[in-house]
Amino acid sequence: MKTIKTKPKNNVTTPSYFCKRLKDNGFIVIKIFNNYSYNDPRRWTMMIDPGNSSVLVTCYNNKIFGGDTIFEFYDGGQRFPKNFNLKTESIEVIISYLIRHGVNNDSKSSPYYTPKYLKSNERGPGQKKEKQNG
Repeated sequence: MKTIKTKPKNNVTTPSYFCKRLKDNGFIVIKIFNNYSYNDPRRWTMMIDPGNSSVLVTCYNNKIFGGDTIFEFYDGGQRFPKNFNLKTESIEVIISYLIRHGVNNDSKSSPYYTPKYLKSNERGPGQKKEKQNG
């Protein structure tokens, strides 16, 4: 009987897993694009720490040469060298690399931070204080 190897769903190349794990570690992440053509080696692109570092990460999957996965980091040469590529299958390697290069993982200090749940006495962006009758 022949066994077939399949990749687990929780894979660093899966955009939802990549995004969730970064958010769990305090990063603000925006999904930019994930509908590249079939022949394009790019799979998806995300922005990490928008408004501060604004690092674009693009996932490449080279099907021709053994299915290697490569992540390209681009921030205009501020923290990462231009055309910097990281070959890994570990989200922990990516997270530690981002932190080591000064990418903000304190989501509350980001201009794009929006709390999921507000206490009843707090106001969200654009909410006016209610008038009390009396």
